Amino acid sequence: MQPESRYQPQRILLFIIVCGLLAPAFVHSQTPFYQGKTITIIQGRSPGGTGDMRVRAVIPLLQKYIPGKPTIVSEFMSGGGGRKAANYMYKQARPDGLTMANIGEGFVTNAVLGASGVQYDVDKFIYLGSGNSRTNYVFHTVKEAKTETLDKLRTATGIRIGGQAVGHSIYVVGRLFAWVLDLKEPKFVIGYSGPEIDAAMLRGEVDARAQVTEDIPRRNPEWFDKGTMHWHAMLEIPKGYRFRHPVFDKVPALDIFAKTDREKKAITMARNFRLIGSPFILPPGTPKEQVEILEQAMRKTFKDPEFAASMLKFAGAEASPLMPEEQTAAIKEIPREPQIIDLYNKLAGPGPLPAR
Repeated sequence: MQPESRYQPQRILLFIIVCGLLAPAFVHSQTPFYQGKTITIIQGRSPGGTGDMRVRAVIPLLQKYIPGKPTIVSEFMSGGGGRKAANYMYKQARPDGLTMANIGEGFVTNAVLGASGVQYDVDKFIYLGSGNSRTNYVFHTVKEAKTETLDKLRTATGIRIGGQAVGHSIYVVGRLFAWVLDLKEPKFVIGYSGPEIDAAMLRGEVDARAQVTEDIPRRNPEWFDKGTMHWHAMLEIPKGYRFRHPVFDKVPALDIFAKTDREKKAITMARNFRLIGSPFILPPGTPKEQVEILEQAMRKTFKDPEFAASMLKFAGAEASPLMPEEQTAAIKEIPREPQIIDLYNKLAGPGPLPAR
């Protein structure tokens, strides 16, 4: 027997043994990280509301696009306008890729404006995007107020503007419109729900309001046909986006009335607070590999044609997704100068409008 052939069986046996030892490691390396695992979404709200429904619209598609198809569950943590959930994600949540959160934009607003109870750095979270972002606010007056033109609106004194409560987005945006349009001694009447403001306008209790444009054709389509309202200005979110309806085509953008850099930054702050939608976030320090997996899954979710149908089914609203990189940029672009923050706090507060 040749020397080489004598050792052949031993070499074959050694090869088989080595392959047997390496096989489990090879199989393990091919197993997706999320296979057999559970992702918990901390929701900064109580169950059953619009925010919860938006998350439910995302979950089936997100699960579909995460390799390994993990189980995804929600845990609710309401309190402090999202601050409780954000504090938890920043200080207590394990950065292992298995805990994410979905919180309303208020947790960003509170941090930027220096609200009490904020124990997190809003710029250190990892942002995964939002299923809702684009919208418009329109400022309008009831026909009986006899302010059919901007000139008449601006010369009128004491226009009564309806709102829900101090700090509510409709209240704040209504005050922003009044400030930028330079209305004379406007009065802000609060304590209503959204539909109640509509009814109060028709009863003559208030003259004007700010309103999300897509709410109008759903709640009051007759306003368009009967000329019930006069439409004066629109806050575009993002800039240049318009809700599709012929009535709004000629309504001027609020930006054109801003005369100073200070006024432009106040509009940018209001716009970007709303543009970021309800962010999906990861805690700081989450491993890059898991971040990339979840970012890619979220992008695929938002681009899937089924997502629009899912949003309509669960939340009764149109999908308007914001991708992770867009959301991160929108948060970075929010003005942070102390004087702009002070200005916005005055706009959002109960006192007189600030001087222009």
